[in-house]
Amino acid sequence: MLTTILAFVIALGIIITFHEYGHYWAARRCGVRVLRFSVGFGKPLLKRIDRRGTEWVLAGIPLGGYVKMQDEPEQGASESEKREAFSNQPVKNRFFIVSAGPIANFILAAVLYAGLNMIGTEEPVPILAQPPANSAAAQAGVAGGDRVIAVNGVPVTSWNQARWQMLDDMVHGGNVNLTVDRFDRQSELVVTLPAADPGPDTDALALAGLQLQPGKTVITSVQPDSAGQKAGLASADVVLSIDARPVIDTRQLIQTVQANPGRPLTLVVDRQGSPVTIEVVPSPADGPDGAVIGRIGVGLANEVPMVMVEHGLVQSIWQGVTRTYETAWFSLKMLGSMISGAVSWKNISGPVTIADYAGQTAQIGLTAYLAFLALVSVSIGVLNLLPIPMLDGGHLMYYTVEIVRGKPVPESWMMLGHKVGVVLLAGLMTLAIFNDFTRLLS
Repeated sequence: MLTTILAFVIALGIIITFHEYGHYWAARRCGVRVLRFSVGFGKPLLKRIDRRGTEWVLAGIPLGGYVKMQDEPEQGASESEKREAFSNQPVKNRFFIVSAGPIANFILAAVLYAGLNMIGTEEPVPILAQPPANSAAAQAGVAGGDRVIAVNGVPVTSWNQARWQMLDDMVHGGNVNLTVDRFDRQSELVVTLPAADPGPDTDALALAGLQLQPGKTVITSVQPDSAGQKAGLASADVVLSIDARPVIDTRQLIQTVQANPGRPLTLVVDRQGSPVTIEVVPSPADGPDGAVIGRIGVGLANEVPMVMVEHGLVQSIWQGVTRTYETAWFSLKMLGSMISGAVSWKNISGPVTIADYAGQTAQIGLTAYLAFLALVSVSIGVLNLLPIPMLDGGHLMYYTVEIVRGKPVPESWMMLGHKVGVVLLAGLMTLAIFNDFTRLLS
């Protein structure tokens, strides 16, 4: 829980600070006076005033931040001071200052993605599992052991890359063209993904029968005085079969052990290249629902083949920008699909889900956490550009109308827009929180 809270607060602090700094930087470029830059809300913990008169504040509630500009000139202000007011800026400057916040979020995401590409990440090799009979993948001719080398004509080297190329089809359905390597021969296959919206917690690829091939089931540790130690199991043993049935994945082995308390089971393991047959008797233990289950007291890991994905400086920067653009565009398409009814509104996530993913990625490692930061930064940028009054996009909408009309939007329009914006944002937040708790309770 503590890890989740800290990871969420740090992520929110970094993303919002970049967003607000975008506004600050653009305001300074346009000569607007910035009164305060606050990281967090509430009572200031630390503060200082720089030579330009801007008060920099670190506040006690680390759930956001803001930039306070000189909106209107003070009474009796000089001509130069009047020019420092935001309201007296030409519309192009106001447009630039407001749009700079979301743009800063996109820049942050592109930098993070580029950095991850340069550092390199280990990702699963895209080797497919045997699809279930009558699944879309099976009907397309997919076989277990096929290695995906291209998706829709785009070369891929990892399962993450393959899934990314299929992301749009995973949501909206459609034909996916796979180029697979099978016994050193290339084959072209067309898999039809389901068009129906599967919901936020369902993997459309798995429904179609496209899944990563399970790796080796490896014993990582053996508890003292456990059934596994008494039987002679050792760390680094690779479990090949249990009671003459090949171990396809780790979950299958666990389920078999739990279902047979007190009953001898025959395991065949690979130990340093040689098969070893071991008989183990799972010890009876209380399960989570009160039923008696079997345990052998060993730690297990599912080891899949991995590949290092890394790029040079120029390619990393280009891919960082491309990934940011594709993520933003996909987010907009998802929103459009929700409005049209093609995709369920259950896909909208709120702060609870974001905090949960922050904690999960932080526990996985720095690479996963940075990728999570980039994704949320893009989402914040897209959200703020929506033409909803009270958001940056709402202000940009007003400025666009002002450019077309040649004069500012009437005050009555802005007041009405403010009320509409409050209702829309309140409804959106209520839906997001409802979805969060629905997922938790289910």
